[in-house]
Amino acid sequence: MLVRDASEPAADGSALEVLMVRRNLNSDFVGGAYVFPGGAVDPADGGAEAEAACVGRSDAEASALLGIEAGGLAYWVAVLRETFEEAGLLLAERQGGPALLAGDREEEARFARERSAVNAGTRRFLDLCRDEQLLLMVGDVHYFAHWITPQGAPRRYDTRFFVAAAPPGQIAAHDAGETIADTWISPRDALAGHRAGTIEIIFPTIRNLQAISRFATSGQLLAAAAEASRSVPTIEPRVVADGNGVRIVLPGDEGYDAAPVPAASSRPENFNEAVRAISMRANQEGLDPPPPPGGPAH
Repeated sequence: MLVRDASEPAADGSALEVLMVRRNLNSDFVGGAYVFPGGAVDPADGGAEAEAACVGRSDAEASALLGIEAGGLAYWVAVLRETFEEAGLLLAERQGGPALLAGDREEEARFARERSAVNAGTRRFLDLCRDEQLLLMVGDVHYFAHWITPQGAPRRYDTRFFVAAAPPGQIAAHDAGETIADTWISPRDALAGHRAGTIEIIFPTIRNLQAISRFATSGQLLAAAAEASRSVPTIEPRVVADGNGVRIVLPGDEGYDAAPVPAASSRPENFNEAVRAISMRANQEGLDPPPPPGGPAH
């Protein structure tokens, strides 16, 4: 989740905006939904070469935050690589140099070509960083949430969410491949748009939007996220059937521990439509959103 403050606060005083990109309509899983930039961790995102390209966080520190033995820094490198690939934004710096991609036309054109090559697989992201003498600003990226797709789904994801300030001076642009649109939007407007049916958002994205919507500014959110990143719980929802079809229960909800693992034969005929229905039920006005990291916003 890349965040920034709008130039003009909303009527309620909130200025927080988050970047969202729209998935390709032909995607197997909920095509057309608005999500945060991201993707899979690649083996090339880790190792000594990756650690040498990073500033602000070691592999040991990253691994401790994620609760794994080693290799955690690869998640942060993947975050920055995927953000560059899908949104054209690069959280990196040159030591002692000017801000990256902040108005230099020649540099912007060169990095646009580099981005296309990284997306095409003909250029390694870490090779780009080495050749341009870039340091990846992983210390400014905060671990925020951990979601695992419920058992019984035809495809499952183990997803870590992160939050960072958008790099100043850089302009977001979707890749016109995996993503077909991009927008800066307040979390509350995104949730309202989903309720109105003007944009599509799925359950984990909704819950993260609800969590960050309690903050008025990006500074408040990032300060809380930095503090809370040391104790991020894993959330693995469970799907239970009721009179209205299916619903999601979360750890701590009544009935969570007793929820059976759905058999393959009991899966909804159209899993995407079931996801859409569950997501809409999770985003009803009047429902209390989950508490933000670090407690209530001030």
